[in-house]
Amino acid sequence: MDENAIHQPVLLERSIELLEPALDREGAVAIDGTLGMGGHSAALLERFPGLTLIGIDRDTDALEIAGRRLARYGGRAVLVHAVYDRIGEIAAEHAPDGVQGILLDLGVSSLQLDRAERGFAYSKDAPLDMRMDATSPLTAERVLAEYSEADLRRIFYEYGEEKLAPRYARRIVEQREQSPIRRSSELVALLTAATPAALQRAGHPAKRVFQALRIEVNGELAALERALPAALDALDVGGRIVVLAYQSLEDRLVKRELARRSTSTAPAGLPVELPEHRPEFRLLVRGAGRATQEEITANPRATPVRLRAAERLRPLGPERGTATRQGIS
Repeated sequence: MDENAIHQPVLLERSIELLEPALDREGAVAIDGTLGMGGHSAALLERFPGLTLIGIDRDTDALEIAGRRLARYGGRAVLVHAVYDRIGEIAAEHAPDGVQGILLDLGVSSLQLDRAERGFAYSKDAPLDMRMDATSPLTAERVLAEYSEADLRRIFYEYGEEKLAPRYARRIVEQREQSPIRRSSELVALLTAATPAALQRAGHPAKRVFQALRIEVNGELAALERALPAALDALDVGGRIVVLAYQSLEDRLVKRELARRSTSTAPAGLPVELPEHRPEFRLLVRGAGRATQEEITANPRATPVRLRAAERLRPLGPERGTATRQGIS
């Protein structure tokens, strides 16, 4: 496997351009909260010689590959095995003097998709695993075997936005009473058979269910809800965050949190906006940034990406600042 070729970072130049004003100085610290195989991180370390980068990932395979790719940067690259919702705690430990840049490249990584044995891709037959962290106990196979019909229906609705959730949940329960569903090909065949022919032409029947199972197994949305405020709180004044999201559920959470933190909290009718009511952040991108057609052609996985970015305008209040420095988020 060519480890430098298997990962094409999405929106790499745009991400670097947005982070540059905060990182282009000696002693700057950036956190790559979703390190993956280190493509974005390697580019940042190369572009900014005075930068120290903290890379976080729950996937031990990814950390091993990234460690080899980033070894030439020595102590400027610090790798941490963790879910990125611990970003506040990790920032307090490894960057007590502050963080100037944060990058979050959300969703499933190229490594996880390309290694069939991980079970993320519905197009490849494999055990139904889907764990980003192989040390975690919950797998997609267990979800399908142990969750009630109501819970399966709920996660397909909430995490996959799947209109056929009731039908799929019922068929899965019926099937597992006959024999366990252990492989991705078995689940794909079941879902395809349960999908009306007219709807099969609208997209692969398994796409939304596989997304829902992956999110459930890895607690992705819950982790993102915890990580976003902690990441924003970790930034110094002038620090910048760039977030890349690949599906609407993630992007909705990012959009909502950035909008909340970039809006004045002054009560209506207040004649003067007090400093503590001023927005903490300003948005750096109007709406959501998209990949160009040229990049999509070169890297089809960039097709759904939505980029959002913001810059910190003022320091935290005393209470939240203390909580963040203590790793409470």
